[in-house]
Amino acid sequence: MVPNKSLIFSAVPTHAPIPGEHITLEDRPFDLSARPPQHGITGRTLWISLDPYMRGRMRPASTASYSPAYTLGAPLTAYALVQVLSSDTDIFHPGDIVYGQFPVAEYSAITREMLDRPVVRKVYALEGLPAPLAPLSPWLSVLGSTGLTAYASLYKIGVPKRGETIFVSSAAGAVGLFVGQIARIEGLTVIGSVGDDEKLRFIRESGGFHDGFNYKKERTAEALKRLAPSGVDIYYDNVGGEQLEAALEAMNEFGRIVVCGMISQYNKPAAEQYAVRGLTNVLSKRLKIQGFVVTDPEFFKYREERDEKMIQWLKEGKLKNIEHVTEGIENAAEAFVAMLEGSKAFGKALLKVADPE
Repeated sequence: MVPNKSLIFSAVPTHAPIPGEHITLEDRPFDLSARPPQHGITGRTLWISLDPYMRGRMRPASTASYSPAYTLGAPLTAYALVQVLSSDTDIFHPGDIVYGQFPVAEYSAITREMLDRPVVRKVYALEGLPAPLAPLSPWLSVLGSTGLTAYASLYKIGVPKRGETIFVSSAAGAVGLFVGQIARIEGLTVIGSVGDDEKLRFIRESGGFHDGFNYKKERTAEALKRLAPSGVDIYYDNVGGEQLEAALEAMNEFGRIVVCGMISQYNKPAAEQYAVRGLTNVLSKRLKIQGFVVTDPEFFKYREERDEKMIQWLKEGKLKNIEHVTEGIENAAEAFVAMLEGSKAFGKALLKVADPE
C-alpha cells in the first residue's frame, strides 16, 4: 500500500464550498500491486484541471442536471492527465498518458466506464510551444475542455463576423481569455469585464482585448454605452446576473448570446439568485440565446479542428495560453475555491500533482 492523498466530497455546500468542511483532503491508501479493474487501468495522476462546472456537481444526488452529482464520501472527479501504471485493455499500455475525467487523487483504479467516454484519448508531450508552457499542461487548457469550450461555442453559437463587437464577461478567466483572443484573430472588436484593475491592465496589454472595464468600479450598463456606443453583436456570458441584464439592453438586433456559465450565481441558493430584467429585448431585438454542454456531439465534433488551429496560433504567437499552476495535491481544495472566487490569478487554473516517469 502507498499513501494516496484524495480530494473528498464531504458535505453539500449551500454557498461557497469551504476546504476542510465540504471538500477535504484524505489519505486513502492504494494497493499498487492489485490488478486494474476489468477492461480498465491503474493510473497515477499527473495534472488536474480545476473548472467552475465542478461546483455544480456539489449538490444532492436527487437534484438532476446535465452531469451527475458528486458522490458524498468519494473523491471528486475532474478533467485530468494520468499515466498508466498497469492495464487490462488493448488500447492503453503502461507509460501511456491519458486524458479524461478521473478521480482527484494521486492514484486511482480507472474503470472501463470512465475510459469509454468520448473525451478520453492518449496525449503526448508537446514540442515547440512558447515558454513557459509545460509539455503536457496544454492538454488541460488550450487543448482541453477549456479551449474546446471557447472555440466550439464561439463558432457554433456566436458565429463571429469581421467588424462586429463582442463583449466577454470574466475576460481574465480561462474560457474568457481564449474567446477574446479568437475573436480578435477573426477581426472583431473585443471588450471584456473583469473584477480588478490588475486584470484590466492584463486583458488590455496581454490578453488580446481592445478594451475593458472593472465591473466593481463601473456599472456594466454604463461601461457598455461608453465602450460599445454602436451596440454589442455577441455577448459571451461567463457570469450571469447583472452583466447579463446589461448585455441584453446593449445588444444589437439579431445579436447572439452564448451562455457558457453564470459563476456569479453558483454559490447562491435559488431564492438569492439575481432576477434578470429586460428579457423583452429577446423578442424585440430577435436575439439568439443558447447555453451548451461542450461534450454534446454538435460541439465535441470541433475537437480536431480546434487542435490544429490553436496549436498553429500558439506557434505563430497569435494566441497566448495563460495558465495558473498550483503544485501539490495537498493544495487542491484551496486552489479550487480560489478558482471559483476568481480573485487570485489569471487564466486556466491547473493543479500539478506529479511528473511523468
